[in-house]
Amino acid sequence: MERPIRLKNNGQINIVLNNESKKEKKISTTIVSSSIKKEESVQHEALKEIEKELSTLVGLEEMKKTIREIYAWLYVNKKREEEGLKTGKQVLHMMFKGNPGTGKTTVARLLGKLFFNMNVLSKGHLIEAERADLVGEYIGHTAQKTRDLIKKALGGILFIDEAYSLARGGEKDFGKEAIDTLVKHMEDKGNEFVLILAGYSREMDQFLSLNPGLQSRFPLVIDFPDYTVNQLMEISELMLKEREYTLSKEAEWKLRDHLTTIKNQMPFTFSNGRYIRNIIEKGIRTQAMRLLMNESYRREDLLIIKSIDLILGESSGKTN
Repeated sequence: MERPIRLKNNGQINIVLNNESKKEKKISTTIVSSSIKKEESVQHEALKEIEKELSTLVGLEEMKKTIREIYAWLYVNKKREEEGLKTGKQVLHMMFKGNPGTGKTTVARLLGKLFFNMNVLSKGHLIEAERADLVGEYIGHTAQKTRDLIKKALGGILFIDEAYSLARGGEKDFGKEAIDTLVKHMEDKGNEFVLILAGYSREMDQFLSLNPGLQSRFPLVIDFPDYTVNQLMEISELMLKEREYTLSKEAEWKLRDHLTTIKNQMPFTFSNGRYIRNIIEKGIRTQAMRLLMNESYRREDLLIIKSIDLILGESSGKTN
């Protein structure tokens, strides 16, 4: 009697143990699987975040491709470091070439966020500057102003628009001192901030030809081409949608015809997205005045920008 019971008990114990073993194995597998999924979900969060914001920008496909490449380069270099492999020096100073209103400042701000999320920069903030912020009025003043600006930019991005203006004025101009100070700090504090020089394509090319030593210090050059008329119409639609307005068909035709004309008349000074924003904002104010005078406040009236509301002309491009 004892033997069968013992065998039975043994069998039960074995079964219980096996079940527990299976259960433990299942729990263990679930934890590992959950851990892998969690790691995968956060692994490229920085890239997903910037791609989401880039998707709201019209056009600029080459720029978007370059940013993905920068992300891949930084990420893979980290993996190489983990494996004890050699990694190239990661110089992230850049040049942005393009006309006003093509998204250069917006992209610089997004890059700051990306580099912060990837632990490349400690703060990721953007400091915008132009010639007057760097160039002083007497000997030694320029170097101090430039150093102070770089100090503010440490941990983030220093974005200098119309950078070619630093090279104007000849050898005795203090702009050259600003360039020399920037170059020195790029070498001394190269990993503590990112310098982005921006400006018109032709002027930036000329700027580089006058300062051949600068070319090698900016390995990343990104072009920001002018928007096509269709892209500008898409931008206007997005701006209006964000503000809960829409163009009437007549207003849409009027704006498209105007953009086609103005792009041909002002190929080098046309301010692209900035020009559209000014037209839209002026149109909203004009529409408000029309509705006030007519005392028309129906929902449809409040939503639609009519052809008569679009005040078009060269003044629309002014940003002051």
